[in-house]
Amino acid sequence: MSDKVITNMATKESRYEKLVTAYSPWLYRYAYWLSGEKTASEDLVQETFLRAWRFLDSLKDEGSAKSWLTTILRRENARKYERKQFKYSDVDTDSISMEPTEFDARPEVSALRIALKGLPGKYREPLVLQVLEGYRLDEIALMFELPRNTVATRLHRARQKLRAVLQDDEEIKQWEYR
Repeated sequence: MSDKVITNMATKESRYEKLVTAYSPWLYRYAYWLSGEKTASEDLVQETFLRAWRFLDSLKDEGSAKSWLTTILRRENARKYERKQFKYSDVDTDSISMEPTEFDARPEVSALRIALKGLPGKYREPLVLQVLEGYRLDEIALMFELPRNTVATRLHRARQKLRAVLQDDEEIKQWEYR
């Protein structure tokens, strides 16, 4: 191999290692949020990085790496469900871990988590990306391959739906305490 090929490969490996180190935790959290399963999340992240390696040369701006990787992960998740044949089986409840998980157990946080889960995906995903992950409207539109105004409308509707659910929940609680 020529020195130029070796240098290009070393540069690519270095870029890739930096991406993996910087974005693995974020991608895992996002994959877990999408799938709700540890092993499925790990598989999604692995598939994302495999595809990222293959197309690393197409990433021209390192500043957009997080958005680029998130888009790959979302597409990998969609591909998984295109091919997936669901198999149902009984679950042995003794094998489920009863270890406490690290999350905020306050009632208001729990209510918000439940309300978020109740939102349709087309509203929930952009809201989580904007509010929890700090993506800008333009970045979300690019990830979803939707017009900016469509994403803005979905974000507005997501907030309206959350507000309605949470207000109804508060009214129910007030009646319970009377």
